[in-house]
Amino acid sequence: MLTLEMESPFGNCPTIDQVYHTFVLHLQVDDPYAVADKWLLKENLPLTYRQQVVEFILQNSGQNNFVPDPSFRDPYTGGNAYVPGQSSSSNGSAPKQTFKHIPKNGMLLFETAQFEGILKKITEFSATLASDSEQKHLSLSEADFSRLAAIVKVLKNTSFYHTSKLADADIVLLLKILKSWPSQMMFPVVDFLRVFVLHPDGATLLLKTIESGNDVPMETFRKAVAIPVHSPNVLTILKAVTNLFDNSCLHQWLKTHCAEIIDSFSSCKPSFSKNAHLAYATLLLNYSVLSIQSKDEQSQAQILSAALEIAEDDAQDADSKYRALVAIGSLMLNGLVKSIALDLDVKSVASSAKASMDSKIAEVGADIELLTR
Repeated sequence: MLTLEMESPFGNCPTIDQVYHTFVLHLQVDDPYAVADKWLLKENLPLTYRQQVVEFILQNSGQNNFVPDPSFRDPYTGGNAYVPGQSSSSNGSAPKQTFKHIPKNGMLLFETAQFEGILKKITEFSATLASDSEQKHLSLSEADFSRLAAIVKVLKNTSFYHTSKLADADIVLLLKILKSWPSQMMFPVVDFLRVFVLHPDGATLLLKTIESGNDVPMETFRKAVAIPVHSPNVLTILKAVTNLFDNSCLHQWLKTHCAEIIDSFSSCKPSFSKNAHLAYATLLLNYSVLSIQSKDEQSQAQILSAALEIAEDDAQDADSKYRALVAIGSLMLNGLVKSIALDLDVKSVASSAKASMDSKIAEVGADIELLTR
């Protein structure tokens, strides 16, 4: 590379801070802005001299026609690079805050299913009902089992969801079982419904049922969280409701019942398993996304409060805490409840998260801390 040792670019004064600086110029090769930065850093000089050095380079290297990269932003001021012939300006806007984990976009779902285990448990419960003379009428027929098997075949082939079909009779069968079976036997059917609604037809059929005035999903929810709480019911209904976020046609139902759903699950928390805690945090994260989209401040405040409870709970596992923190950060960044979060001392929550040994929690804690400044 051709280099030229020249007099200091600082006019007739060869010293700065009583130190003489030799200037080595890379002619016609480098971006003068990059050269100026490197030289100032090498000489341990303030970056405020940058424009003066750039002018000197252009003047002495014959690069007066140099056109800077228009996408360039000064890393120190956030403004555009200095361009010869233009007046110096400090109107560059401050760098936009960047975050690693917020805001959350899209929904998280529980997509995997052990269909064999689900069908085995349904078969077992049906046999139990069949053996009881008073409940025999609730047991499933051969035709019912054939239909369930056919539904499973459709649901397993996820790559064909865009062309495969589910029938009205499919949702009728599932909802009939949910409505009639004893609460302690409903969880495998709720789990079946959890996957059923991930199919476009499944979500549409469920909505059609709701719009007909038959809100079996809400009846099922209330039955699942009723006291005494049956842990398998709580876990499966948590995951099923979370999966309703997958299809926008069910978003209005979720918004309508948001307060009751969160309150009811919150009351069940003492009975939560580790998996239920994770499902609950996932539900809140999805609700945060939906409430931000709908600009529903009341729901956002409720979701924020519930998420803060998780974030402040030292007994929570890392994944649950992480999802709760992402919900908090997203609500603060794009929602309407930043001031509420600050009033609830979110700063200490962020500080605690930032000190976590778990890198994801520490990073989202740093994201939230940025929002508190």
